Amino acid sequence: MRKRWLSVFIVLLALMFSCYAFAEKAGGKAKGKKRGASSNILYVCNCGPECKCNTVSTKPGKCSCGEALVPMHILKIEKDEALLCTCGKGCSCKLDPNDPSKCGCGKDVKRVSIKGLYACACGEGCTCNRVSDKPGKCRCGNELKKVE
Repeated sequence: MRKRWLSVFIVLLALMFSCYAFAEKAGGKAKGKKRGASSNILYVCNCGPECKCNTVSTKPGKCSCGEALVPMHILKIEKDEALLCTCGKGCSCKLDPNDPSKCGCGKDVKRVSIKGLYACACGEGCTCNRVSDKPGKCRCGNELKKVE
């Protein structure tokens, strides 16, 4: 009988810790969404050179011309522009050191305006490449600054 109660106690204890861990994880996600989590991914219109909508977002969606926004990895931030690799969200490329118009994977670099968004304010030589739609802190601890 004592073994049975001990087993029940251990199962309940494990269940309690599992629920606590799940609640912590879910709470952290909700908190991050509320504050506008920063990312090194931007969602941009990729309709082609003739398209002039220039839609940029920190979240998936549709561009103003009706096409789906495409996720692109931020390679570098230069003043009010982000340089993006066009190979997609899972990309971990860097700028080609021999040709700044190309990504390390050989694809063309896309330049987009990030005016109105918030970017890491590390200063010259910053490699955080974080952009957000809301003010907050960068992963390096510096404040995100509105790009004007």
